[in-house]
Amino acid sequence: MKCFERLVKDHITSTLPDTLDPLQFAYRPNRSTDDAISTTLHTALTHLDKRNTYARMLFIDYSSAFNTIVPSKLVIKLETLGLDPALCNWVLDFLTGRPQVVRVGNNISTPLILNTGAPQGCVLSPLLYSLFTHDCVATHASNSIIKFADDTTVVGLITNNDETAYREEVRALGVWCQENNLTLNVNKTKEMIVDFRKQQREHPPIHIDGTVVERVASFKFLGIHITDKLNWSTHTDSIVKKAQQRLFNLRRLKKFGLSPKALTNFYRCTIESILAGCITAWYGNCSAHNRKALQRVVRSAQRITGGKLPALQDTYTTRCYRKAIKIIKDINHPSHCLFTPLSSRRRGQYRCIKAGTERLKNSFYLKAIRLLNSHH
Repeated sequence: MKCFERLVKDHITSTLPDTLDPLQFAYRPNRSTDDAISTTLHTALTHLDKRNTYARMLFIDYSSAFNTIVPSKLVIKLETLGLDPALCNWVLDFLTGRPQVVRVGNNISTPLILNTGAPQGCVLSPLLYSLFTHDCVATHASNSIIKFADDTTVVGLITNNDETAYREEVRALGVWCQENNLTLNVNKTKEMIVDFRKQQREHPPIHIDGTVVERVASFKFLGIHITDKLNWSTHTDSIVKKAQQRLFNLRRLKKFGLSPKALTNFYRCTIESILAGCITAWYGNCSAHNRKALQRVVRSAQRITGGKLPALQDTYTTRCYRKAIKIIKDINHPSHCLFTPLSSRRRGQYRCIKAGTERLKNSFYLKAIRLLNSHH
């Protein structure tokens, strides 16, 4: 059944229209958490580069998101996306009339028939949820709703302290959730405000269903720690601590006599993967102190393995360049429009994006354009 679910998932993915919500980054070709994070940061940083502006980020948490899918509504949405009626009927039959029992030792409970949600551990569940929420999009141009499966973030770009559009967006999202049988978990929903103005004002809180949403100074967003200052000390401290714990295992393996090649493979899989996770989105704005702390871990691993390991700066540069090339080749990527070719006389060169602050200048897209131009 798992194999068949994967076949159905691949078939559905291949037949989805290119017009599907571009800000849904899960289960789309050439999309990843890196893209979702970079898009979120670029949206905020570009706006914050202007005068008298700030950004509010609402990190939504749903209660049992996958378990609340209404199959009848899902099928209607699948049909509007152009999926074959026979496939839609199969999905409806697959999700309804599912018997479930609980077994403890030799005791089995009375079967319960489920007609909502997706089966636990089902390969199709995240994809079906993403399609179920494809019509959850921003209604105001100054807002963005960025999604990765059930991770949803509302980014409100505020100018001259006018939060009308942002607050209407949050209310509209609440109405959409009610219409689609989704419940916002207000206790786990958090808001972060990024405001770099010298004369800051008090920001009124956001209410959802009469409950105040907690404001936080940092939040773990798709695996990285993002702060209201948009610096990366919290994130680098976290991954350095985790990587140092893995270095202990690397030292133990060396004592057991593993070959340098095996030790290097262990480093690449379990330590470098932590240090370089989503590196294109955050490394450019790391402070010199943060970079030294990260590189110390690499040097320690290099002494243990006895071989040369790539510096994180090189890893960052390489990945930025490769990701930029993939975005340029994908005309449906939401960031494709940021890479504007110059005149035919300067083939291979791209128009630089203006930046008034170092934060924006060192962000992924601007760094990628400079790399492309210098490489050419």
